[in-house]
Amino acid sequence: MRKVSPQEAVASINDGAVVMIGGFMSNGTPEILIDALIEKNLKNLTIIANDGGTLDTGIGRLIKTGAVSRLIASHIGLNPLTGQFMNEGKMEVQLVPQGTLAEQIRAGGAGLGGILTPTGLGTEIEEGKQVIEVDGTNFVLEKPLKADFALIRASIADEKGNLFYRATTRNFNPMMATAAETVIAAAEEIVAAGDIQAESVATPGIFVDFLVGGEPYVD
Repeated sequence: MRKVSPQEAVASINDGAVVMIGGFMSNGTPEILIDALIEKNLKNLTIIANDGGTLDTGIGRLIKTGAVSRLIASHIGLNPLTGQFMNEGKMEVQLVPQGTLAEQIRAGGAGLGGILTPTGLGTEIEEGKQVIEVDGTNFVLEKPLKADFALIRASIADEKGNLFYRATTRNFNPMMATAAETVIAAAEEIVAAGDIQAESVATPGIFVDFLVGGEPYVD
């Protein structure tokens, strides 16, 4: 794990990368890493996230710059630009039920071949997917999701990269940290190793490749 600047952290993210970004309606989204991506003027990114942020926060700021060509998410209602770009054919949007999305990411991190879920049976979500019967009940096979990079946000990190998330900022961040080749964490505060109680560590430092300080504080 290396402690770096935001710009150094995203230096290896190039056009066309698949990027998971933590957060729930921008709560728990690493805004300073979004800033660094915008500075790079990237294009053709595939973003995997809970939602499309808002016009002025989180992933919505990336969408506004035209950096995103594909969004895999559960909710886009707080960012009207996402729906506009989708309808105009400027961006592909794949909407996934939130629980399914979380389990697909978890499966990617665990090395599983996918998950079986009844959610979406008989709807357009089922189209083109394998349906498997188990003990007389049908399930849709949803394949795992993985990414080239995961950008996550922590409340407190220690110098070994162990991460603590305050309250609801935790959301998708811990599972995304397991499902990407390179994990970049932005933290409000970086403390000495051992200052975070072991039982409070939600993401062990072994998952974190780059650590950035200076993320704005959120209650």
